[in-house]
Amino acid sequence: MGKVKDILDFKGNAVYHVAPDVTVYHAIEVMCEKNIGGLVIIENGKMVGIFTERDYARKLILKGRSSKDTQIRDLMTTKVFTVTPDTSIEQCMRMMSDKKFRHLPVEENGELVGVISISDVVRMVINEQKSIIEHLEQYIAGQ
Repeated sequence: MGKVKDILDFKGNAVYHVAPDVTVYHAIEVMCEKNIGGLVIIENGKMVGIFTERDYARKLILKGRSSKDTQIRDLMTTKVFTVTPDTSIEQCMRMMSDKKFRHLPVEENGELVGVISISDVVRMVINEQKSIIEHLEQYIAGQ
């Protein structure tokens, strides 16, 4: 099975982020503009959290807060799990499933080098399965 670096090679290393003092409204605007479901929160050059659509729904909407009056720091998830480019796709799937989250920042030598999502992982698994099926079909046809 592939590794995180294979996903990053395919999708690129773009990391969309905001500061913890921006409003939730601004963060949602960025997420909408970039068509993504989560943002890394960066303060003084360091990752201090992650903010996702799930945080928005559970920590803002359900608690009756206003997105224009609430800062990201009040809602972001601060316990962020990360992976490296050499982490296997299988390990990512297990971590995402066990911990129930959909975004994984990728760090290498203490530097943030990308973010992968569950859809990136699923796409990789599907592509790998297609490749295996094609090889098996070729093998069977060659018999």
